[in-house]
Amino acid sequence: MTVNGRPQAPLMTNTHADRVKEVARLAGRPSRLRRREFLAEGPQAVREALRLHLARHADGQDGVVVDVYATADALERHTDIADLSHQDGVPAVRLVTAEVLAAMSSTVTPQGFVAVCRFVDVPFEAVLSAAPRLVAVLVEVRDPGNAGTIIRAADSAGADAVILTGASVDPYNPKTVRSTVGSLFHLPLVLGVDLDGLPERLRDAGITVLAADGYGSTSLDDLQDASAQRRFAAGGESRTDDARTDGSPVRLEDAGAWLFGNEAQGLPSEVTAAADARVAVPIYGSAESLNVGTAATVCLYASARAQRVR
Repeated sequence: MTVNGRPQAPLMTNTHADRVKEVARLAGRPSRLRRREFLAEGPQAVREALRLHLARHADGQDGVVVDVYATADALERHTDIADLSHQDGVPAVRLVTAEVLAAMSSTVTPQGFVAVCRFVDVPFEAVLSAAPRLVAVLVEVRDPGNAGTIIRAADSAGADAVILTGASVDPYNPKTVRSTVGSLFHLPLVLGVDLDGLPERLRDAGITVLAADGYGSTSLDDLQDASAQRRFAAGGESRTDDARTDGSPVRLEDAGAWLFGNEAQGLPSEVTAAADARVAVPIYGSAESLNVGTAATVCLYASARAQRVR
């Protein structure tokens, strides 16, 4: 039997097959590191993985997707994924039973798709050489859900990259991948960056370093107000050059890297001391603090809006 001219492999029904076990092992970090592969689960993640795969294939680069597994019902519900899988250069989808998919998946209730993907991270130097305007830096962020939320927020805000320091959570952890909802495949990801000297390396690349700190001396409100005033004075356009004519130490319009710290301890004091500004998100109600994922979303959007040319 063939589908779109491709041979159709038999339905996979054995939950104890070696291939099923190999896929399931990618839920563990040792297997991921050894193979430099990870799991993308659910229709949205698999869809975005396939789109990145096709984009890279069109540019003559190695693809991202190694294998795709799906139930027949899931393929019928998501015909766009079936269409993507039929394009040249994309691995053929292997049909599996719901039981096999559950054995492969790291979730209690799988959503019909599992893809084995190659690591997508890039070198730090590649990001710096591309002259990024907006970067999110995760400093010892350990919670997979928070890390995924920040990656998704950075993607939504149009950031140019996400950087994770060495002590941060593994972004290829299945929980992190799921919480990015496909954004992991949308923007450059840098892993394992040494925290020592990181602010200086960013600054040497012309990037303002902003430390998100609930006890910071600079209010995000004040930075946004100053940005709005400069835009108004310039006739509605955000300036994108490096000149600071108003004497302010930092401007949201400038290329910026936001540093977000550990959920419990926040940013190390030596990191906040090395930043160009310690910026606090004001709290108007009675909450003690903001979740790091929420704070990151607010900060990244503040910079994104200031950098937009109106």
